[in-house]
Order: sequence, then C-alpha cells, then structure tokens
Amino acid sequence: MTTFKEIRGQLIRSVSSDPANPQVGEIWYNNTIGVLKGYTFTAAAWASGGNLTSAKIGSGGCGTQTATLVFGGNNPPPTINIVGQTEEYNGTSWSEQNDLNTVRQGLGGAGTQTAGLAFAGRLEPPTSLQNATEEYDGSSWTSQNNVNTARINPGGTGIQTAGLAFGGEANPITGATEEYDGTSWTTSPGSLNTPRENPEAAGTQTAALGFAGYAVPGGAQAVTEEYNGTSWTTVASMGTARYSLAGGGTQTAAIAFGGDPGRKVDTELYDGTSWSATTDLTNGRSGLMSGNAAPNSASIAVGGRTGTVAVALTEEFTGEFFSVQTLTTS
Repeated sequence: MTTFKEIRGQLIRSVSSDPANPQVGEIWYNNTIGVLKGYTFTAAAWASGGNLTSAKIGSGGCGTQTATLVFGGNNPPPTINIVGQTEEYNGTSWSEQNDLNTVRQGLGGAGTQTAGLAFAGRLEPPTSLQNATEEYDGSSWTSQNNVNTARINPGGTGIQTAGLAFGGEANPITGATEEYDGTSWTTSPGSLNTPRENPEAAGTQTAALGFAGYAVPGGAQAVTEEYNGTSWTTVASMGTARYSLAGGGTQTAAIAFGGDPGRKVDTELYDGTSWSATTDLTNGRSGLMSGNAAPNSASIAVGGRTGTVAVALTEEFTGEFFSVQTLTTS
C-alpha cells in the first residue's frame, strides 16, 4: 500500500530563521526571506588552473593558492636548462617577473608572493651546491647572507623574517636545521632524527612539520617530524612513502601530494595527530612546487614532471566542506 509520505514526500519545515546546527541532507523553508534551503556536503577536489609560462621542475615556491610565487628550477630532458626565472600566479594566470640573482635548481622557499625567501640549491655539475639566500619584495630579488650549509633539495617553511631550512643533500645527506631572522642564518641545535633530502615542510619557524623525503639507507620515506623551535620529534608516519613531493599548511593542518617513486597522485592530510588519504591529484608528478603558506584546504600544485619531461600544469585543491545552499526562491 502506498503511504501518505510516499505520495506527499518528505515534510519540509517552515521556519523564520535558518537552524543553528543543521544536519547533512536537511531541507527547510525560510519564510522570512522566502527561500528554500538545504545543508550539503562537498567533497575535496583538484581542479585545473592556469599553466606556467614555461615548464619546470625543482623550483622553489611560496605564497597562497591565489598569490603564488615560483622561482628557479630546470627543464629536462634532453638537456638540463637551469633557470632563474620567477613567476607570479594571481589565481587565474601566471606572469613572468625579474629573475633570481643566482640561477639554480633544487632550492628552498618560504614566505609570501610579496615577501619571498629563496635559499640553497645547485648548479650543474652536481658538485656545485649553493648557499645563496635572496629576498623578494614583489618585484625583484636582493642577495642576503648565505645559508651556513650549502645544500640541494632542503625543506623550507616560515616567512621572510623567520624562515626555516632543514635536510637536503650536502654531500652527504644532512639533517642540519637552520633558522633565518631576516638578516642571517643560525644553525639550530636540533637536527632531523632521520636525515633526508627532498622532504616537504609546513608551518612556522617555531612550529614546523617536516615529512617524507629520501634517506640513505631506506630510500623513499614516510617519516614525519615536528619542530618546536629547538628540536625535532618523530610523530605518525604518512600513508605513502615518497620524495620530491609538494605540500604545505600548518603543523596541525598540513597537506602532501605527488612525489616519487612513480610520479604519485596520492594526496594526504595531516590533522596534528595522523595522516589520512583524500582526493588524488589529476596528474601524478614529482619535482613539483606549492604555495606552502596556503592552508591545507586551499593548496596548489605547480609544474613538476609527469613522465620524463617537465610540465607547466597547475592544479588547485579545495578541501571538503559543509555549507548551507539556496535551493529555490519564492
């Protein structure tokens, strides 16, 4: 027998104001403004953004999803073409700016689009490790005091006047950690518990997160460490071991995506206690960059290598969220 509910449908409440704590799927009619509303869930997703002006891997990056800065890097193969090129992203398209003073790849980055920090890296041949530091003011780069330990592929986070560098290849791989105060670098007494190159970073100079990377022995790593301004503490491992990845966020809300081995699509979120998998990148790649000042719910994946060549791809991440949606109006 057909019930009245099946004929009439779900009862929709008529209320004078939106409920304070709606449930997912709940629908109501706001009779004050004459609008039918509902409370919905939107899943996390990656979407295509504007391409870089030129393809590159191993660049430094900083900023946010709508104000990203990318600098340096190279464009292989068949030849390695190391560049000092700087590009800015406005949330829609990229534009080329003034070059770095010291051309290099595999460098670290921190800060924002108008107050960026670039440090370390390498020229070719592989023995040409760099310790150069430069500051960006939204227009051009100015050379500053050098990093104490020349290295390639360090982790980097923080801001221009309070930056953090750790790990990297310094012949051999190092766990050395350095702090920048806007003028000079100081070597921290705390060193990574697992020395590694190509780690990724999130957070601030006194509340940082260092995750993944490449260690000898062991290869690709899933290790995660938290830094308190003095020392590193090993915490919960990632679900996927990798290096040459990208990410950002804060110590209690970080994101990680891409990386090697295998040009990964895997994306993970950290909540201050553990990592969990979320929506994959559309294009798996390694050697990519991100705006590491961005919150984990609004990150950006830039450039990198999908196969054997560099790409100019940009993808933007939107985290899952709940929201009140207008369904119809009277």
